[in-house]
Amino acid sequence: MFRALTKITVTGGTCRFFITQACSYLFMCSEYLYYYYCGPMVLDALIKIKNELDPTLAFRRSCREGICGSCSMNIDDRNTLACICKIDDSNKPLKIHPLPHMYVIKDLVPDFTNFYMQYKMIEPYLKRKTPTSIGDKQLFQSVEDRKKLDGTYECILCTCCSTSYPSYWWNADKYLGPAVLMQAYKWIVDSRDEYTKERLEQFRDPFTLYRCHTIMNCTEACPKGLNPGKAIGELKVLLANMGTMPSKNLSTVGTEYK
Repeated sequence: MFRALTKITVTGGTCRFFITQACSYLFMCSEYLYYYYCGPMVLDALIKIKNELDPTLAFRRSCREGICGSCSMNIDDRNTLACICKIDDSNKPLKIHPLPHMYVIKDLVPDFTNFYMQYKMIEPYLKRKTPTSIGDKQLFQSVEDRKKLDGTYECILCTCCSTSYPSYWWNADKYLGPAVLMQAYKWIVDSRDEYTKERLEQFRDPFTLYRCHTIMNCTEACPKGLNPGKAIGELKVLLANMGTMPSKNLSTVGTEYK
């Protein structure tokens, strides 16, 4: 299905600087009047504009199927993925901004350096204390334990949730944000991981986890329909009960085999 566009306004931050406690922005703003046909998604329009009107327009994209998370941006005041956001049939002007409260490299390209540093901090990989040769054995996991990971592994790290959250806007240097915390929760509840208590110890300070105030902006913004707020709540419960937490019973997981 194709449609005609009337006007697209792209606002991209070209720099960001701090004055005392306030954030100030210097914006570039471009309006594209466009009357030709393109695909039904916002990403289709951006690609067509870049190809035919303004080759300097910068934005990220890759899969075009809502899988990679590259094209996350703010479209009509809502964080989402451009590749799955349909253009309004009413031909109203479309306003596109980079993800809010992030440093911007150019136009619609935010700087994810801080986010990836936070993601690295939680060590997002399976950790085992039991000695084993890499690639020598496989770990079974029960159906029940596998179900605990549903709603976490589908996260594509697009940061739509984190950048919709006021606590992350003002405490991004300390608060990990919904996306990273949900990934941390995934590894903590994974029955195959043996560093549960060590992982939970990372969240004892007042900011890393507890800046979440459960306003659920993250859940509303997630383009994959996930619930980071629930995962954060479960993390708080696990941390509160850590002193009485039993060790993971690997007998419920299965046995290793060659």
